[in-house]
Amino acid sequence: MIGIAGLGARIAAGRMAMKRLREEELALWRSFVRLHASVIRRIEQDLADDRLIPLTWYDVLVALYQAPDHRLRMGELKERTVLTASGITRLVERLEQQGLVRRERTEEDRRSTYAVLTRDGKRAFLQAWPTYEKGIADYFVNMLNAEEQRIIRSAFERMLAAHDAKGTASEPL
Repeated sequence: MIGIAGLGARIAAGRMAMKRLREEELALWRSFVRLHASVIRRIEQDLADDRLIPLTWYDVLVALYQAPDHRLRMGELKERTVLTASGITRLVERLEQQGLVRRERTEEDRRSTYAVLTRDGKRAFLQAWPTYEKGIADYFVNMLNAEEQRIIRSAFERMLAAHDAKGTASEPL
């Protein structure tokens, strides 16, 4: 058993062995997080102003639209969105209440459930797309020149590939 002093020494040694982020690297991370939050907040406000579905609803509906037969197992749907397992379950319940999705039990495994896009769900996300597309353009893409877009996309794709190789990235939205 390690005493408190021994544990403290191990933690201190671990900190010394860890590579510390330089201030520029930390600033890069903070800028990325702040920019993402700002863009999402603005797009969500635009959707609300236009009385359209929230962005989280859109993400689920478009994931279902892009899936074969417009259906995904709940676990697959969770992987294609930024929601937790319990969050996706609650959201699919709300979407089902609104008639935008329906749930079906799988034939092979009665414990698994599919979320299936309905006609109204397809209509809802297609109505939201022009506002979402404009937000992506106004708050992100148009703020970068073509070279910056290419560099950032290349970096993001390389990072996603590295995460995919480790089994930690989700499907692209």
